[in-house]
Amino acid sequence: MSGHSKWSTIKRKKAAEDAKRGKIFTRLAREITMAAREGGGDPEANVRLRLAIERAKAANMPKDNIERAIKRGTGEDKEGSNFEEVYYEGYAPHGVALMIYCVTDNRNRTVSDVRHILSRHGGSLGESGSVAWQFNRMAYFSIPAEGHDPDQIFELAVEGGADDVKFDDDFIEIYAPVEAFKAIGDQLRSAGINPEEAGIKMIPTQEMSLSPEQTVQVMKVIEALEELDDVQEVYSNLHISDEAIAQMEAA
Repeated sequence: MSGHSKWSTIKRKKAAEDAKRGKIFTRLAREITMAAREGGGDPEANVRLRLAIERAKAANMPKDNIERAIKRGTGEDKEGSNFEEVYYEGYAPHGVALMIYCVTDNRNRTVSDVRHILSRHGGSLGESGSVAWQFNRMAYFSIPAEGHDPDQIFELAVEGGADDVKFDDDFIEIYAPVEAFKAIGDQLRSAGINPEEAGIKMIPTQEMSLSPEQTVQVMKVIEALEELDDVQEVYSNLHISDEAIAQMEAA
């Protein structure tokens, strides 16, 4: 997953400079709304909400927008009451499996948009269950390796209930059962450690390796899906190599 972490970091930096802030704010607001609906409006007691708010602040989202999104989630503002979370399953070119996480107020519009993007790029939408078996729903944390003690993070993760901790030169990645998300988040926070990325994610059981050129082709399909207003995140079983990241950055 470290390739995904590197690419996610690059995308966040690009998003912070993106002129299309309205679209970025819409996605962030929906994440805040769904987090507040799931775990309540208090960020001190709701790790998912706290992290969503931190991401919104990092993107310079106005405070009023953040507060409105929280109220939509808690029901104080009825405007967001008809939003729902939905996963679509499909394939990108070269047989890469995709799990497409959406927050939508109109499923018909969303599935039509997703199908159109996949078809246009040589992929296809699958039936429910067609690729989900290739993923596990897990709590996930990614922490920059620089400036952090790997042994300390390992101990904090294990104490919080982690299943696995992976290390490379750039990132330390923590994988855990969904129910351990809050405990691990609290452990890291109490130690003053801020994850680069944290959330409940669909983690592939096995990654697929392609050539750098084929990898870039699939990454561009994923980017096109992520441009859709209703799409929050796209998970794949694609292995993203450093060579492919370099090609995407240069494009």
